[in-house]
Amino acid sequence: MTTVTLPGVYTAQDDTDLLVHHLHQETLPPQAEVLDVGTGTGAVALAAARLGARVTAVDISWRAALNAKVNAVLARLPLRVRRGDLLAPVSGRSFDLILSNPPYVPAPAASCPRRGGARAWDAGRDGRLVLDRICQNAPVLLRPGGVLLLVQSALSGPQESLRQLRAAGLRAGIVERHCIAFGPVLRSRNDWLRGRGLVEGDDDKEELVIIRAVRLGRPG
Repeated sequence: MTTVTLPGVYTAQDDTDLLVHHLHQETLPPQAEVLDVGTGTGAVALAAARLGARVTAVDISWRAALNAKVNAVLARLPLRVRRGDLLAPVSGRSFDLILSNPPYVPAPAASCPRRGGARAWDAGRDGRLVLDRICQNAPVLLRPGGVLLLVQSALSGPQESLRQLRAAGLRAGIVERHCIAFGPVLRSRNDWLRGRGLVEGDDDKEELVIIRAVRLGRPG
């Protein structure tokens, strides 16, 4: 399937593939309402649209929002794209499935970048500036029986994600762990990561995890 990646938009990588793989493991109701938070090129959102879901894709980057629209046209798939900050554009709505591959890389800067490519991956010193907001705010948008699928790095505290999701009343667990070699970003801050105690010895592998959280109750 032909897709394009505009300059400054996050290129779909291993974390995207993992999320799409687990999307295909879900049993969606007919005409399921699906939300993709931080859509980037729209790769995950369009994978859901191919399953017959009604998909809303959100990104704070105007380039990413445009990129998702272009790829939807190329794929000849319906996709509702909204530009905005995480869940704000869909306030008051509810979904059967929420998907997210958010920024989660620990970074020396205490705040998230406001512009540039790093906005797609840097998320503060513990990598949780965006993850915390999703874990705290996404549960109220899930319908009974609805599912949140979230991909993040083990460097950014998956146990904290589980704690917050469970505190919100969801049944949450890690459904996959997958190791990949450090990419250019993590290689460039290897010494900083070691200084923070996030990486030990000669380890040059990053563990990605998929978290699946379910809102208890029956659909409908």
